[in-house]
Amino acid sequence: MLTLDLLRHGETERGGGFRGSLDDLLTPEGWRQMRLATEQPEPWDAIISSPLRRCADFAFELSQRCHAPLVLLEDVRELHFGDWEGRHASELMIEHADDLGRFWSDPYGFTPPGGEQLEVFERRVLGAVDELYRRRAGEHLLLVTHGGVMRLLLARARGLAREALLQVEVAHGQRLRIRIDEGRLSECHC
Repeated sequence: MLTLDLLRHGETERGGGFRGSLDDLLTPEGWRQMRLATEQPEPWDAIISSPLRRCADFAFELSQRCHAPLVLLEDVRELHFGDWEGRHASELMIEHADDLGRFWSDPYGFTPPGGEQLEVFERRVLGAVDELYRRRAGEHLLLVTHGGVMRLLLARARGLAREALLQVEVAHGQRLRIRIDEGRLSECHC
């Protein structure tokens, strides 16, 4: 079994919306959110992080504080939103309401123009988690990542239908725990 604590990055300088592959920095509030979430660190065997700075900068600081090795893992970065990168849903509601509605109701069936298909994102993220399990079973890891990655993993752990993916709520700086055993994910309410 692998215990995987999930930590979403905090608030970013350019605010909400579809940040995707954009490499935003954390605001002072974002740093505060993440420090608060890790105020009482676990004895993590390693800290795994998305290479995007809104995750990696804090992960580096935390790895120093906890004396835990840091591994940057490309495959746990956020979904790439294509032409929607950097835009807010309120903007898209004006210009592309139908497309945005299709994405919200069926994210697997509709991909933002120029974006990464959700099936590809899912394979990438679940493949990375499977590899962590194969290499690090028996360990307790912290994964510093993004809202989309956490939604996917939590939806799987909760046994939700694919269409319910975007109904999973994950706040900035939120920390949750899942366990992985023989490819099965389960949420831990410890």
